[in-house]
Amino acid sequence: MTDTDALSDALQALSVSTELIEEELKPHLDTVLTALLEKKKDAAVEISRSGILPTLAQALEMKGSLSCQVALVVAEMAREASVREPCIEAGLVKVLVPYLNSNDPEMLLNTGRAIGRICFDNSYQQDQLVQSGVIPRLVTIIRDYPENDPLVNVCLLALCNLADIDSAREALADQHVAEVLTFQLKRAPDAERRHVILEILGSLGESDTLKLQFAESGVPEALSEMIRALQGGSDPHDLCSIKIASNLIVSLLLGDDSMQKCFGEGSGLVYQDVLSWLQSSNTQLQLSGALAIANFARNDSNCLKMLDLGVVPHILTLLEKHVDEGDVSVQHAGLSALRNLAIPATNKVRMLEDGVTERIKTLLRSDMPPVQFKLLGTLRMMVDGQDSMKDAFRDAQLLPLLKKMLEDPVGAVEVKFSALGLICSLANSSVMKDELNSVDMKESLSKLTDHSSSKLSSQASSILAILCDTS
Repeated sequence: MTDTDALSDALQALSVSTELIEEELKPHLDTVLTALLEKKKDAAVEISRSGILPTLAQALEMKGSLSCQVALVVAEMAREASVREPCIEAGLVKVLVPYLNSNDPEMLLNTGRAIGRICFDNSYQQDQLVQSGVIPRLVTIIRDYPENDPLVNVCLLALCNLADIDSAREALADQHVAEVLTFQLKRAPDAERRHVILEILGSLGESDTLKLQFAESGVPEALSEMIRALQGGSDPHDLCSIKIASNLIVSLLLGDDSMQKCFGEGSGLVYQDVLSWLQSSNTQLQLSGALAIANFARNDSNCLKMLDLGVVPHILTLLEKHVDEGDVSVQHAGLSALRNLAIPATNKVRMLEDGVTERIKTLLRSDMPPVQFKLLGTLRMMVDGQDSMKDAFRDAQLLPLLKKMLEDPVGAVEVKFSALGLICSLANSSVMKDELNSVDMKESLSKLTDHSSSKLSSQASSILAILCDTS
């Protein structure tokens, strides 16, 4: 008898069974399972069309000795996308769900695989699963069998598929899933497992409640530790893990409470690692590092502390690395960090005194208008309300550079406008008004009063009036 004949006979026998006598069913199930495990062509479709799916559902409802084997048959069948809907219609998901409470790891594994494959990419079924209470059970299984990699993997994949559902996130928050995920991240045997866990963390990290729970459960530290272990390599999977993890840390820092916990008054492990990212050769880490500093710099207390700890030179050095044909995203992130750090008045003074203007002048040679625009905006913020900027501007020779930018025939309008904003701030200081007149800034402004951009010409005229006012 050929394999095809054997499968057909087994399906025939199963389809006409009126009484589910396990001893009679087992050999036929063995034949069906063999065909599936040996990847016999179209076996899953043939099984689905044979009419035995209700019989399989009944066998599972009986909770007899064949349940584990039946669940495996369903799991192997459901690898084929076209049979998933017939499985749902036969009620297989409904009868499988209670088996997630089994004490048998093999039964749990077969059940998890069967449900996961049947409900894959089916939002209605996934929502139904969450409503039926599978989330607490999946987390408990991972807790109970933390070293059982195949079983852990099935549960993590299931959580990954369900984590975008709002009710699932709420259920996961109640289960304190962060501790479970952190433990599994630390023992992840390969990049695939890491990526599944990172994807779950990314989906859940959008909730402010979970951001704080993650911070309190050591998730940012675990991510930092993972990045540290993977740094320096060139494996594309590891580089991908670094990118996802560093982006996730930046995201977690958007929550005020979680950000403060990670900062730890400047001595937090995550903050210390972020500083090292600024000096990394990995562009992704440089970007995440700069974005993280910008997030830490969301309150005056942190800004003052970071200036004390010497973060500004690191940011400027990073910006200088990218000034010539560098990464624009890194430049924007670095400038955002610098801008946030310059918000407290005392920091403005210190940054001016520490020679930041000189280094920003070096950066202004960038030929990218958006970067020049942001640099000028940062300078404007630093000088806002400061009678102590005269020496810094003179030493850095910034006024001649501003004059040159205004007169540049091919300079971008938005850059000229940003330069005018800075000059306007300077012109309102009596000390700096004299400095501006000493480089004949009025001449450059006069040339702009008939510029084709009305916005630019109007701004130039206003500043010119301030400089000409001798009262």
